[in-house]
Amino acid sequence: VQLQASGGGLVQPGGSLRLPCAASGRIFSINGMGWYRQVPGEQRELVAAISRGGSRTYADSVKGRFTISRDNAKNTLYLQMNSLKPEDTALYYCNAGVRLPGTGEYAYWGQGTQVTVSS
Repeated sequence: VQLQASGGGLVQPGGSLRLPCAASGRIFSINGMGWYRQVPGEQRELVAAISRGGSRTYADSVKGRFTISRDNAKNTLYLQMNSLKPEDTALYYCNAGVRLPGTGEYAYWGQGTQVTVSS
């Protein structure tokens, strides 16, 4: 199973980015999915999470600006980021709880995509 995150880049303050994360491989189903971010020297933090049924959780710092969504048919997770601020600059990782055929659920991480907000 692989998670491929993309969509990062350099954007000016107030701008927008959309991050997709596609899961591939021998997947029976995917339960919870989420986006995390990490700045060098700091711990990785949860940005947003979404259950298979669509229940969403957001960090206080991104509420009202970021929207997490998923397409279960495509095994793809999204993060729409609007009104970006310099403090949103970080390496963004996607995470998924993947149930494999005939076995249990395992946590997988994407490789990270860099988001830089700067003028």
